[in-house]
Amino acid sequence: MSPIPKIEFEVGSEVKAGDILFYDKKRPEIKYCAPVSGELVDVRRGEKRSISDVVILADKQMSYRKWQTPDIHTCERSQLVSFMAECGLWPMINERPFDVVPELNSVPVNIFVSTFDTAPLAPDNILVVAGREEAFQKGLNVLAKLTSGKVHLGLDGRGTKPSSAFTDAYNVEKHWFAGPHPAGNVGIHIHHTAPIKGNDKVWTLTVQQVITIGQMFLTGEFHADTIVALTGAELREPKYVRTYQGAYLGDLLKGNIQGEDNRIISGDVLSGHQVSEDGFLGFKADQVTVIKEGNNYELFGWLLPLAPRPSVSGTIPAYGGKDFEFNADTNTHGEKRAFVVSGQYEELLPMDIYPQHLMKAIITGNIEKMEGLGITELTEEDVALCEFACTSKNPLQSILRQGLENLKEQI
Repeated sequence: MSPIPKIEFEVGSEVKAGDILFYDKKRPEIKYCAPVSGELVDVRRGEKRSISDVVILADKQMSYRKWQTPDIHTCERSQLVSFMAECGLWPMINERPFDVVPELNSVPVNIFVSTFDTAPLAPDNILVVAGREEAFQKGLNVLAKLTSGKVHLGLDGRGTKPSSAFTDAYNVEKHWFAGPHPAGNVGIHIHHTAPIKGNDKVWTLTVQQVITIGQMFLTGEFHADTIVALTGAELREPKYVRTYQGAYLGDLLKGNIQGEDNRIISGDVLSGHQVSEDGFLGFKADQVTVIKEGNNYELFGWLLPLAPRPSVSGTIPAYGGKDFEFNADTNTHGEKRAFVVSGQYEELLPMDIYPQHLMKAIITGNIEKMEGLGITELTEEDVALCEFACTSKNPLQSILRQGLENLKEQI
């Protein structure tokens, strides 16, 4: 999106949930809507007057803009696309490769929805969909109209019984996945079901986004309410809360953080991003994690690690075995160093991809090799676990994003 999108309301204006709040000047046909009703109290700006936040003081009782929804059984695909772009639903869709909001003329070969999340302390989608099963199915029906292929649903095969909203869903093709993280990542599902090839476009959505789309077609209203997991060892009371997209973290976390010198993360510890307590929940985030800052140093810690820590290396003592518990912090236990071939990444990424060779191709700017090694199949969350375990302490997620941006410029 442009650094300075076009804001449709002035500070002090009253808005309804679903009112068009702003749009990208480069793609004015794609609108972004207010998640709540209330008074627009501030437009925060960053560097070069770029807009970072549009702040709404939410009403206690929501009022919604009513939309006239098309009949998905009789309307043309183009009508459906135009409506979703106008009413703020289009930005819910994520297009791979590159992780972007798709162009309106884009037609995906497949659409993927993962119904479970294996990231650390991630929310349980069984709770998210409870009571909103009809909206979820309606959203799937809408998505089925938008693809030239199929809507693929990834189900949890680790032993916990999934919600009937997932197992009884129709208009979809179901696939079961089991194993540790990243088994719940939609990128893993794509790779093992219908890998991205050539110029293919594949769309992905979360359960919550499917529900939001379905609610619009059931009620004619933009419902951005969501269940968020408040997690992390530095919270007095980890819990689920029902709130709204982009919620103010100061309210969500008020009185619940213990101690000082903590890091607040919008998302999970592996792929989320750091925010302040005065910040807001990410656009697609459904989790907030609070952990200790790891700014403590151990004398000769590289020689004799005395404190418990997570590690995939056999050189670190096991501290009581696999189930040993400890409080995680942000300490990387070392600095960036030579990018050595360790074989760690391949053990942590269940794809037929050589991630370390890919990262080196990105660093050297070898576009042809990047494509050949499967960069279009990956996004940041897929390599987050590799980054966590990286012996060389390389920022693999930012390296991958750099490679995707470079490749995008060549197309």
